Amino acid sequence: MSDETPRGRRITVVLAGLVLLAGVALVAVTMSGSDRPGTNDPEPGFARDMSAHHAQAVRMSFIVRDRTDDRDVRLLAYDIINTQSTQIGMMTAWLDEWALPKADPAGAMRWMSGHAGHDGGSARGPASMPGMATREQLAGLEKASGRDAEVTYLRLMTAHHRGGVGMAEAVLALTGHDRVRRLARTMVDGQQAEIKLMNTMLRERGAPSA
Repeated sequence: MSDETPRGRRITVVLAGLVLLAGVALVAVTMSGSDRPGTNDPEPGFARDMSAHHAQAVRMSFIVRDRTDDRDVRLLAYDIINTQSTQIGMMTAWLDEWALPKADPAGAMRWMSGHAGHDGGSARGPASMPGMATREQLAGLEKASGRDAEVTYLRLMTAHHRGGVGMAEAVLALTGHDRVRRLARTMVDGQQAEIKLMNTMLRERGAPSA
């Protein structure tokens, strides 16, 4: 009997430990699930729409890279290409992690409806995103060269950045997700700094600030 009692106690301790581990795992799974946004929440909406917004900035930057030899403009374009391509990758990874679609079948910009004057009306899609260049403006950039291309790009990108800042500030007001907040804050700070830089570059080229 003296050998049985310690063995029984050991089994009880082991079982108690397994129960404790199972409870911890259950809590972790529950917390993980509760932290995962649904498809209609602002976090995936922001990730989808800001990715599309960034994609146009990357496109415009590639265009101006081939339309001017100006070192400063080309350096800015490279910075925007690298930074925003990396951020697109981060936001795409979030959507994969959350097992959510890359595009909202109900239309873009629903998550921002009613925020900061965005009415979320019937015009849903990339064109409804603040700061997006029109087809005609992109065509004009593609036709321009030299100083004209530089000024056109700087003015379009300044408006584009202002729209991006507005979207990032909107999600900051709507989300409690740390990763989303950190990236959005990085976007606000980085793009506001680039807006100041681009206005300086416009003045250096004899054009009014945008």
